[in-house]
Amino acid sequence: GSMTAMTVFFPLDTARLRLQVDEKRKSKTTPAVLLEIIKEEGLLAPYRGWFPVISSLCCSNFIYFYTFNSLKGLWVKGQHSTTGKDLVLGVVAGVVNVLLTTPLWVVNTRLKLQGAKFRNEDIVPTNYKGIIDAFHQIIRDEGVLTLWNGTFPSLLLVFNPAIQFMFYEGFKRKLLKKQLQLTSLDAFVIGAVAKAVATTLTYPLQTVQSILRFGRHRLNPENRTLGSLRNILYLLQQRVRRFGLMGLYKGLEAKLLQTVLTAALMFLVYEKLTAATFTVMGLKHSRRH
Repeated sequence: GSMTAMTVFFPLDTARLRLQVDEKRKSKTTPAVLLEIIKEEGLLAPYRGWFPVISSLCCSNFIYFYTFNSLKGLWVKGQHSTTGKDLVLGVVAGVVNVLLTTPLWVVNTRLKLQGAKFRNEDIVPTNYKGIIDAFHQIIRDEGVLTLWNGTFPSLLLVFNPAIQFMFYEGFKRKLLKKQLQLTSLDAFVIGAVAKAVATTLTYPLQTVQSILRFGRHRLNPENRTLGSLRNILYLLQQRVRRFGLMGLYKGLEAKLLQTVLTAALMFLVYEKLTAATFTVMGLKHSRRH
């Protein structure tokens, strides 16, 4: 479900990342940003870095869903789940996911932005031949800990999927009190609403996370390497000082479109695959888990 959704809406994520990292790129509508990228870098530019992103997404979502459902099975043990339990489980699953997969996201952020036409002349270009070479160069030139750049904001961002699942499971339980099963439209709508709320609340942290993962800015006005900073408040203050409060939400339109549509489609496929799997196995699918 995640692979299908991310592939379909991948160009939206490209537009979002460019606006977050390239501070001097002017905010425009998402279609305008994508047309600009295509004009400057070619038709396939919005899909640059697709393979490492999809690989990371597969690992990340497998770890998250496996941890979430395993812990839920151990804790709930056949009883009705609650919103509070879903939130706690979502946070724990998110922490495990962040600690294990952050190196993958650092590498795929670098690869996704390689070859981009940046407006900011202070960005140092990269020259990686692939995922393995990127790992090798980062460890050799910047140290192994660089692979965990952005871990702290990522840990704070575990509340994003936690909030998402809390709203999703809550809406789902309410609907299932009135009907026997979710329709495709139900799954799509509640998935979209849940992700929209989570994304809007946590977007400033996502901007800081992207800057730290990329880590290729030479110098900021105070002559410090941005890639080495771990102070989230400092980065947020610098962003507001340069671009105002709206600088924290640069690229939000593209992010909302991408994450909301991706989450909605992912949940739709998730529900259909789950139902189909239980049917094939000859088991009764518990719809109020």
